[in-house]
Amino acid sequence: MKITAILVLKCDGSDPIILANETDVSHFGYFQKNPAKEFITFVGRTVAKRTPPSQRQSVEHEEYKVHCYNRNGLCALGFMDDHYPVRSAFSLLNKVLDEYQKSFGESWRTVQADASQPWPYLKEALTKFQDPAEADKLFKIQRDLDETKIILHKTIDSVLARGEKLDSLVEKSSDLSASSQECRWGPPPSVLVGFTSMLCIRSPPID
Repeated sequence: MKITAILVLKCDGSDPIILANETDVSHFGYFQKNPAKEFITFVGRTVAKRTPPSQRQSVEHEEYKVHCYNRNGLCALGFMDDHYPVRSAFSLLNKVLDEYQKSFGESWRTVQADASQPWPYLKEALTKFQDPAEADKLFKIQRDLDETKIILHKTIDSVLARGEKLDSLVEKSSDLSASSQECRWGPPPSVLVGFTSMLCIRSPPID
């Protein structure tokens, strides 16, 4: 079981703003670490923007899931493998939002740009909650999760609004460098295995 990233974002209807971001890309090769981080940022914004307030949803792809919880405009998002229990994942995201508001209150509402400074708690959480048993302890005291429906999407495309195309979002995104955008054409290089394989769009280019 693996957590690759946890993000906190401001989601107020416009493009989400990253308030905190912690990733573990140690399982990637040296030259794949930055593309992996870029894809995490891109997909994080894409899913967070399409998660309505007070909703929890998961985007599934092969052996991976992206989980997102929007608490009245403040979003927590986690990238986990498919073996990480869904309820445990949302218990963790709920805890992250609690801790963020405890630390920063409502100041996030006035933030206008991505945060550049790390939030120490998020790094601790990424390490501690690699073990779902730790998140299970949270689940036992977060009874509201039992009463909240989690919407599961089978693909990232199913999260998009009618008429939206993922290829177009990739092309317009400032989160992805040119080399990362090229990953959407054809199978990724053999070194780009693991998490980024879920994020590379494998449709061929149109002549």
